[in-house]
Amino acid sequence: MITLNVNGQTYNVTADSGTKMLWVLRDILGLTGTKYGCGVEICGACTILLDGQPAKSCDMDLSEGAGRKITTIEGLAASVNGQKLQKAWVDHQVPQCGYCQSGMLMACAGALNAGKRGTNIFNEVNNLCVCGTYQRIKEAVSSIA
Repeated sequence: MITLNVNGQTYNVTADSGTKMLWVLRDILGLTGTKYGCGVEICGACTILLDGQPAKSCDMDLSEGAGRKITTIEGLAASVNGQKLQKAWVDHQVPQCGYCQSGMLMACAGALNAGKRGTNIFNEVNNLCVCGTYQRIKEAVSSIA
């Protein structure tokens, strides 16, 4: 059994320590906002915050989350930065299909947590968006300066 702190709640997870964090979050804890995209840490759809910094959960072992603070898209609004980002996303009508957006928001939140501001937030994000909403993402994060 491994104890996780996810979105401020404690969970005791009974699973193999090598189970990928993405599947623990989605299938065991029922937090389905974190998405599966590529499975090899390229697209960023699975991005979560690990101790406030972006981490790709698709290739992260469950054991890597023990003793760390994990934030998923479901818990993002609990922070001021998360609230600002979510408001900017709505104000700038960022999503098209929306599939990548939870990962995008988490990556931007990590950049904000690291002290980045304005377009520097966007420059820190290397997540992929098939719909190509990068310009709206850039406008949204620039509005937070």
